[in-house]
Amino acid sequence: MKAAAYLKYARITPRKVQVVLDLIRKKDVGEAMAILKNTPKRASEYLIKLLGSAVANAENNFGMDTSKLYVAECYVTPGPTLKRYRPRARGSAARILKRTSHVTLVVAEKE
Repeated sequence: MKAAAYLKYARITPRKVQVVLDLIRKKDVGEAMAILKNTPKRASEYLIKLLGSAVANAENNFGMDTSKLYVAECYVTPGPTLKRYRPRARGSAARILKRTSHVTLVVAEKE
């Protein structure tokens, strides 16, 4: 049995989220939460809430035992990119890409 939580349109680049997700993949929920709380990256703020949400979904919607949960899968995909422009030399403009992310985090019970 698996329970998932999704974060859509997060205003952070997928590349920055991927670095933090690689730290918690296949870890126990308690260990993953400890890693996230001690990781000085902006992505860890989003992922702490997301992991908490996935655990709550597992407990309340599927009746799973929270002490047996682990991060079964976690991945990030790019969301829509916001295009912005910045003035540059001689009347030209430079495009700035403000990227967004869709994060999926799935927890499952150990057998």
